[in-house]
Amino acid sequence: MPPPADIVKVAIEWPGANAQLIEMDQKRPLSSIIREVCDGWSLSGSEQFALRYADGPQLYITEQSRGDIKNGTILRLAISPFLQARAARQLLERIQSHGIDARLEALKELAKLSADPTFATEFINMEGIGTLARLVESGTHFGEMLAFTLTAFLELMDHGIVSWDLISLSFIKQIAGYVNQPMVDVSILQRSLAILESMVLNSHSLYHRVAQEITVGQLIGHLQVSNQEIQTYAIALINALFLKAPEDRRQEMASTLAQKHLRSIILNHVIRGNRPIKAEMAHQLYVLQVLTFNLLEERMMTKMDPNDQAQRDIIFELRRIAFDGENDPTGTEKRKAMYTKDYKMLGFTNHVNPAMDFTQTPPGMLALDNMLYLAKVHQDTYIRIVLENSSREDKHECPFGRCAIELTRMLCEILQVGELPNEGCNDYHPMFFTHDRAWEEFFCVCIQLLNKTWKEMRATAEDFNKVMQVVREQITRALAMKPSSIDQLKNKLRGLNYSEILRLRQSERMSQDDFQSPPIIELRERIQPEILELIKQQRLNRLCEGSCFRKLGNRRRQEKFWFCRLSLNHKVLHYGDLDESPQGEVPFELLSDKIPVSDIKSVVTGKDCPHMKEKSALKQNKEVLELAFSVLYDPDETLNFVAPNKYEYCIWTDGLCALLGREMGSDLTRSDLDTLISMEMKLRLLDLENITIPEAPPPVPKEPSSYNFTYNYS
Repeated sequence: MPPPADIVKVAIEWPGANAQLIEMDQKRPLSSIIREVCDGWSLSGSEQFALRYADGPQLYITEQSRGDIKNGTILRLAISPFLQARAARQLLERIQSHGIDARLEALKELAKLSADPTFATEFINMEGIGTLARLVESGTHFGEMLAFTLTAFLELMDHGIVSWDLISLSFIKQIAGYVNQPMVDVSILQRSLAILESMVLNSHSLYHRVAQEITVGQLIGHLQVSNQEIQTYAIALINALFLKAPEDRRQEMASTLAQKHLRSIILNHVIRGNRPIKAEMAHQLYVLQVLTFNLLEERMMTKMDPNDQAQRDIIFELRRIAFDGENDPTGTEKRKAMYTKDYKMLGFTNHVNPAMDFTQTPPGMLALDNMLYLAKVHQDTYIRIVLENSSREDKHECPFGRCAIELTRMLCEILQVGELPNEGCNDYHPMFFTHDRAWEEFFCVCIQLLNKTWKEMRATAEDFNKVMQVVREQITRALAMKPSSIDQLKNKLRGLNYSEILRLRQSERMSQDDFQSPPIIELRERIQPEILELIKQQRLNRLCEGSCFRKLGNRRRQEKFWFCRLSLNHKVLHYGDLDESPQGEVPFELLSDKIPVSDIKSVVTGKDCPHMKEKSALKQNKEVLELAFSVLYDPDETLNFVAPNKYEYCIWTDGLCALLGREMGSDLTRSDLDTLISMEMKLRLLDLENITIPEAPPPVPKEPSSYNFTYNYS
């Protein structure tokens, strides 16, 4: 006979005692159950205790959440959350005690409890942060004790209650010392790197102090270890120093990193290492890639001064390399006429003064830099392209100068030069870590592609924009394949010639074929409500499965996740914090907070979200805004999201709109609708294959002259 529905069998733990196995009657008051448990261990003052989950985020059990407890759950007796101040005071006293064992146990417990905002507030109000800082500054803590001290410190600071500007110089020196030591415990090193990164990102004044204490060479040394988490934290600190450095220091820092062979070390010890790249490492590599390319922004936004002789000499050098064999005629007029002819052959728009071609930004002087690199480093290729086109007289010549300028602008757009890193993006390209001049080499490959595509299309000057569109498609398709080297990029582009692009376009058009005859349009209109209902159910099912989200401002803190899912009856949104990214569904009992769907007033996205109105270096960029949405619910509360990717963003905004009875308007819904309707129509029209569907229905035949006819069934 099954047990009553109101009885759940649980285990309850208490430090230093055997666990109690009890049958919890959900009809009894929670205080009565806690009193009984305390009596089992002879503990007095049951009103000072509460029950919380032993696993996961260790959330407290309340009368409202006790219904989520399942059979087999392990609970723990703990100090009541209403006595957090007392708990904080007791922990602070134990941390300052002379007994090493008691202090270690207190620091262990503090490291766990510090993630709780209520406890953190109480502990910080008692000058707890200062106490931990003094313990670190004293230099008397080592090993496990120091690791738990740093963990608790980082957790407490992470709540944003105390400003990082209050941190002392001696504390910074001590933390930097752990990073600079050749041999230090992995857990201490990891937390020290994380603390320094937070200092740099959260305080302008601390950036200068950290930059003085940390050597780039020592950070690069941490990339040569086998522990990918240490490598990730080291790159993250390099990125933070790079991001916060004054503009005049970034080029200097980049030169230092180049001298220390950062690129080759990352390539050999991280990208080509024995372990697969985890999502957090991929993000840091992406950030480093973006920050490196952003060094080009100054040249990209610098206009050429037509009156600057040094800049004009660069253009003259391009002409000299291309037409070096020709003798200069004597006389100013003849030389000027010859130069004008040469500049025309080089493909500049302004033949008389080609410097004017570089006065628009972007790409500004960056285009001229690219052209000069091609001319000097790949001189044979440069001369071949120029002479090959300058000798043609059939109007199919490819204007090298104009193409190089427009291609540079296009590459800046594709690689988002000048934009801040997106907090949720992992889109790094391994090939950019295989060459010290990766940007210039990338341009050289693409300009050869442009010249080749121009010939394949037999283009003229009027087809310039069409050619650039095809080249953009070739480059973006090749980059999407993530080539591991420049040579592999060349191979990918070789397979994406103009004929292949036409074939791919035709194939994609056929897969999205949209018949326009009236009967087909009518069939679409009949099918659409069914398909929309199917999409709606899929979205709601995905919300029931739930998704994991990162907390804003904690990109590097892997324990800072939260999970949200819809109840199976579609009436409640459950959410709560997690220690780590989950592998699969998270049970409802681990999600302590909930919002009734009936309380939700609206869903807002992008700049309308409350958390997107805050100022932050990594939040206020286009891509993060495109992934942000908020649930507004009574009474004037919000639940803020930043989706991990565009797919999850569409799933959740669609699902929430469906819950509120509103139209699902995401790009994913439109795509799914087109795909599913197309498939359904093709299935229904299989019997009509190779049969022409008339534009209008056939005419109704005339009535018979007589209805005196029968059908013989025999």
